[in-house]
Amino acid sequence: MSKVAIVGCGAMGSVYAGLMQRAGHEVHGVCLWPDHVEAVNAGGLRVHGASGDHTVGLTSMSLTTDGIGVCDLVVIATKAFDVVAAAESARSLIGPATVVQSIQNGLGSPERVAAVLGGERLAIGVVGGFGASVPAPGVAHHNGMEMIRFGAFASLPREALEASAQIWTSSGFAVRLFEDTDRMVWEKFIMNVAFSGTTCVTGLTIGQVLASPSAWAVAQACAREALAVADAAGITLDVGDPIAHVRALGGKIPDARPSMLLDFLLQRRGEVDAIVGQVGVLGQRYGVATPVTRTVADLIRARESTYLPGDEG
Repeated sequence: MSKVAIVGCGAMGSVYAGLMQRAGHEVHGVCLWPDHVEAVNAGGLRVHGASGDHTVGLTSMSLTTDGIGVCDLVVIATKAFDVVAAAESARSLIGPATVVQSIQNGLGSPERVAAVLGGERLAIGVVGGFGASVPAPGVAHHNGMEMIRFGAFASLPREALEASAQIWTSSGFAVRLFEDTDRMVWEKFIMNVAFSGTTCVTGLTIGQVLASPSAWAVAQACAREALAVADAAGITLDVGDPIAHVRALGGKIPDARPSMLLDFLLQRRGEVDAIVGQVGVLGQRYGVATPVTRTVADLIRARESTYLPGDEG
């Protein structure tokens, strides 16, 4: 079995940690939510949903990486705006054979992790179709577990990538490895762009967005702008009709509330800049008009400005 650290043991990270520990791996969770850490240490971590209903005691759960030591696998599962701090905190976890996996929504996070820890040990991770949440401290729920994909960021050897993937497959996750990481990331990104912003501004679940002609029109327009940017950037997707692909994936988790909506409901900073906002940034770079995603991003930022000091603008 392997020694694993999950840096960013929130909703998704807790699902990873719980299922890996259940499979017999030595799992160390790091989380910045004191109440979640306290609850897991007191009564174990309950993971329920698509994988069943399991309560496990993690090897350790703490607010910092202190005392964990060198790991076989380090998963950075924080929000995109926290990856630099997480990578800095992970330095003590890394030895000559450690694989680091950066798993964030949106674009740009692996590059920031590589700037701190180097790209030679880094894998880019993409997950989707989980609909994970923390309904109460010490508890993680997920609606599905559809997509786990990894690819080397730079020069990570194939055998190391495969060994790290085996930790996931042994824990019940279905993993697919990619050579073309741009394609891998963008096939998930278009779904994030379609549903994250639309659910956040409407308060609807993914299923409700799909059922509402008005909300689905906005989601579809966001996805089409992202697809136009991808085409201008020379990125080729392999999902058939991409809008049908987005709709099919969303239909598998109709009750899910994407993390941007959950963050808004909890009055926390969301990942608008890394997800919806990136379409406008790249659209400007490649000369592609992105009026819908720009409007959705601006609406989310305006809402966040009511509870995040200094956020407006």
